[in-house]
Amino acid sequence: MDAVHVALLREVLAGTQWPAATRRFAQALRSSVVPRGGGLLLVGTAEYEPWHMAAHLVDEAAWSGQPELTPTLVRHRVRATDPAHLAVGLGRLEAARRGETLLVVAPAPPDEGLLERVHDARRAGATVLALDDGDPEVHGLAHEALTVPGADHAAGAAEIDIDTVQHLVSAAAGENCLPAPRGRSRLRDRLSWLADQLTSPPPARW
Repeated sequence: MDAVHVALLREVLAGTQWPAATRRFAQALRSSVVPRGGGLLLVGTAEYEPWHMAAHLVDEAAWSGQPELTPTLVRHRVRATDPAHLAVGLGRLEAARRGETLLVVAPAPPDEGLLERVHDARRAGATVLALDDGDPEVHGLAHEALTVPGADHAAGAAEIDIDTVQHLVSAAAGENCLPAPRGRSRLRDRLSWLADQLTSPPPARW
């Protein structure tokens, strides 16, 4: 989802809690990882892996010039044939230490095994953030949490779905950052791209 679509989505959601709530959560995320030089671990549940949020955070890290936002995706099932960036298993949570940040995305209550690992990571000094459906056990472990009611239901069953919230959070995480070394701000880059798209002639029809 590019900057134009995010802006349109925020306009649609104007008057609801979501634009402000996702920005607050994104600020907590950015404040946790950027000053510490990174160390962001991203994990979902056994049934839900937050692929899209991982990809969007990678994009935002590049756009904003803040590589610290790039996450390590921690997966419940890893195969020997998986590439290195997709081969990080739950054992990585056991190695989490002070200075690292663990972001848990849980549309439904996670199993006890994941909760125990999150608890151990927090006890070892990691900062825990949660994007979930309001599960009290998850919230009891999180330093900062954002609840998406009905997160485990289809998009039409609630005011907003968890995938959309992930888009808003990842986009907001890259905002208000210093520009990349190339010297142009993220906003100017995206506005320039948008201007090019709007002024380009329509494709020829054959």
